Amino acid sequence: MKQSIPTIVITEQVHTAELLKRYIQDCESFSFLAETSDFSKAYNGIKELSKALVIVDISDYQEQALNFVSKITSEFKECRVVALSDKPAVDLVIRAMRIGASDFLPIPLIKDEFFEVLNKIYSDLTDAKPKKSKCRVITIYSNKGGVGKTSIASNLALELSKITKENVALIDLNFQLGDVTTFLDLKPSFNISYMLQNLDKINGDFLLSTLEKYRDTSLYVLADPPYFKQVDDISSKQISRLFSILRDTFSYVVVDTSGGFDNKAMTALENSDLIFLAAIVNLPAIRNCQRCLELFEKLGFEEDKVQVLINRYMENDEIKAEDVEEVLGKKLYWKIPNNYFTMMSAINKGVPVSDINPDSNVALSYKNLALMVSDSVYRQKLTKKLGRV
Repeated sequence: MKQSIPTIVITEQVHTAELLKRYIQDCESFSFLAETSDFSKAYNGIKELSKALVIVDISDYQEQALNFVSKITSEFKECRVVALSDKPAVDLVIRAMRIGASDFLPIPLIKDEFFEVLNKIYSDLTDAKPKKSKCRVITIYSNKGGVGKTSIASNLALELSKITKENVALIDLNFQLGDVTTFLDLKPSFNISYMLQNLDKINGDFLLSTLEKYRDTSLYVLADPPYFKQVDDISSKQISRLFSILRDTFSYVVVDTSGGFDNKAMTALENSDLIFLAAIVNLPAIRNCQRCLELFEKLGFEEDKVQVLINRYMENDEIKAEDVEEVLGKKLYWKIPNNYFTMMSAINKGVPVSDINPDSNVALSYKNLALMVSDSVYRQKLTKKLGRV
């Protein structure tokens, strides 16, 4: 007999409660257990259940409702929350999903949409089918040296871990000139060469215990090989398999890769969901950026997959952002401001720029970049339901 998931509905609206009850009764995978507008009663009911679906209307008492969602998702790992709202503003929905809501639905409800969400949650709770990875792999790339790839990768990865509170992996695939551990002052016990030699043993627990955790954050670092001779033993097939394993464990994987177009670098790019093509504002760098965009287009990379990121940007520079966009035929995704002394202090001390001055323009830029990257994941999910981003 098919397992039925008990469902608790929390709403002030009688009509919404009645409609949800009717829909749930039409779905054999879920059973309607209770309806209440009292968060305390709902919490006490959830404590008695091994698995549950909680549907929370966040239209009214937003702060109280969101605090409840956060409490439920953090305390009960076998409980899934669906948020509802008759005012589904993008920022509100993003906030609900960031604190743990599995999905959201705008009010008035659409039955087919509701059942689609229920089916996804049932599969998640019962392992009826393999879960699709929600991980996002972000690679920082440039075919020109000296543009600050490692600095971008390190600071972005750290800010993502701080903002999302989720596990983030920072992978150094610059096999011959890797500097990630230097930028974060780490002395890892293991490196990527060791990982690739032990692929058959690797699982989530192994990764979290073997990768170097950065301080008390949720950032985990995988260092480049310490010896050049180890690089020759690394294959593209191994790298692809490693990415597959990382996706099952981490919410974000940030990759600092080499500037070449060898098989290893191409494997990283092909396995990426988002490629930040890093550049600085001078003619050689812009020309190289243009060549990369042309190559990526020939390789069949989707336009949205490759985004241009300008590092060390100065508003009063002779070449303006608009000039760069005109040459590249592409909008700039982000501009990290030039702040030489703050950045050099961070690099020389082996710390992220936020440690030097969290209120500096460059530290705030990295924080806002991480917010934009993490929010874009949620915004993609909202597009279909809200009709906008």
